[in-house]
Amino acid sequence: MSAPAATPALSAAELARVRADFPLLERTVRGGKPLVYLDSAATSQKPECVIDAEQDFYLTTNAAVHRGAHALAEEATVAFEAARTQVAALVGVDAGEIVWTKNATEGINLVAYALSNATLGRGGAPAQRFGLAPGDEIVVTELEHHANLVPWQELAARTGAVLRWLPATNDGRLDLSTLDEVVTTRTRLVALTHASNVTGAVSPVAPVVARAHDVGALVLLDACQSVPHLPVDLRALGVDFAVFSGHKMLGPTGIGALYGRRELLEAMPPFLTGGSMVEVVTMTETTYLPPPQRFEAGTQMVAEAVGLRAAAQYLADLGMAQVAEHERALTQRLLSGIAGIDGVRVLGPTDAADRLAVVSFAVDGVHPHDVGQVLDDAGIAVRVGHHCAQPIHRRLGVVASARASASVYTTQDEVDAFLEALRGVRSFFEVGVPS
Repeated sequence: MSAPAATPALSAAELARVRADFPLLERTVRGGKPLVYLDSAATSQKPECVIDAEQDFYLTTNAAVHRGAHALAEEATVAFEAARTQVAALVGVDAGEIVWTKNATEGINLVAYALSNATLGRGGAPAQRFGLAPGDEIVVTELEHHANLVPWQELAARTGAVLRWLPATNDGRLDLSTLDEVVTTRTRLVALTHASNVTGAVSPVAPVVARAHDVGALVLLDACQSVPHLPVDLRALGVDFAVFSGHKMLGPTGIGALYGRRELLEAMPPFLTGGSMVEVVTMTETTYLPPPQRFEAGTQMVAEAVGLRAAAQYLADLGMAQVAEHERALTQRLLSGIAGIDGVRVLGPTDAADRLAVVSFAVDGVHPHDVGQVLDDAGIAVRVGHHCAQPIHRRLGVVASARASASVYTTQDEVDAFLEALRGVRSFFEVGVPS
């Protein structure tokens, strides 16, 4: 997904100011080599404003939210809810439609277990719309991260529903040629990634949403890889649920967000139960608060929410269109550079259109772990393994890969350093070198 043509990439001065906000990027590794951090799809680095926000909360405001009547509790609650408002604004929805979770995985499990609980009759009449019956179908895609696959496998096993999936193309994009055959009147929910954490491909969401809604199915979007890198308007996309993680969008670990359309959240039974999410509790039964509190049992991750607010504000101040344009240029440089290296195959689209700067690759004759070791020796951090996405690796004919992933703080010079080190991998192992 490209930013509008009128949107300029970050200027050199702007990028320098961004990098100054990330002190960790100045450190050296492996005997004094400058760190080149290309593992942002796994977790992003954090600007000082995020670190300061968390620290300031603990130094000045720390208290449990939605409970106490004292000044600190009131201030903490205000900060907690202000974070919800800021994050909701970044993705174009209302604050009341954002549920805090520990991470995106928990958000997906929340929806899956809410549907499971509805199937068991929990939630009363409003929740009956979510119940599943044997033979109902849940649709995923071949591109999914395990977090957006395993919970649906488990839900199918608990309810008798059938799991189906949309395939991937040979270049790692979502293949919609069978959309009308796979998403049918038996489909109850379609869960898909907005952007693959392996191939970097951005999914065409609109036709999937249109087809799902035509047959009465709900749509859940895994937006972990898109929200940090693209302008994302969940309302405009028309999805019913979406999840994203704080730590991938310059925020803290330990917090994520689940978006749900208000009418759906109001009808869904809870997943986790206990304190902070109840109205009236007797020894035999309980009534629950309205959403989002209904889905936020127990003491909440308040400092992390405050840190995530700072991250969302930071991205909004930069402008997501400008962030996307900066990363589009990095994507182009990564792809064109790798294309010029013999024996290296990109697992995903080889052009920058509708694609993120998440580039997985296989080096002929060299195990990805060995590729990662050689790059690490040069100070370059990449991810190796199956990236919690074994099916798409299997579909593309490999068991694992190495992955370089950029973010708003990544420079063209860092991409060049990565490419230079990658050029030496095969010769280091004497693969493809004439004897």
